[in-house]
Amino acid sequence: MKKNMGIADRVIRFMLAATVLVLYLLDAISGVAAIILGIFAVIFVVTSFVGFCPLYAPFNFSTKKESG
Repeated sequence: MKKNMGIADRVIRFMLAATVLVLYLLDAISGVAAIILGIFAVIFVVTSFVGFCPLYAPFNFSTKKESG
């Protein structure tokens, strides 16, 4: 599994996940919306830490800068 996410992409995803958590804790979102956004938030956190987005792979897309 080759990393295909750059630092900016990973930080943005993590910040979006944190925003969903804050909205949930402040009761700004609830019900089905909270569940759906929560699922996306978990996916964003996992992909941020792993550095790999499975949706990028079929399109050979990468936001990671090539080193060298």
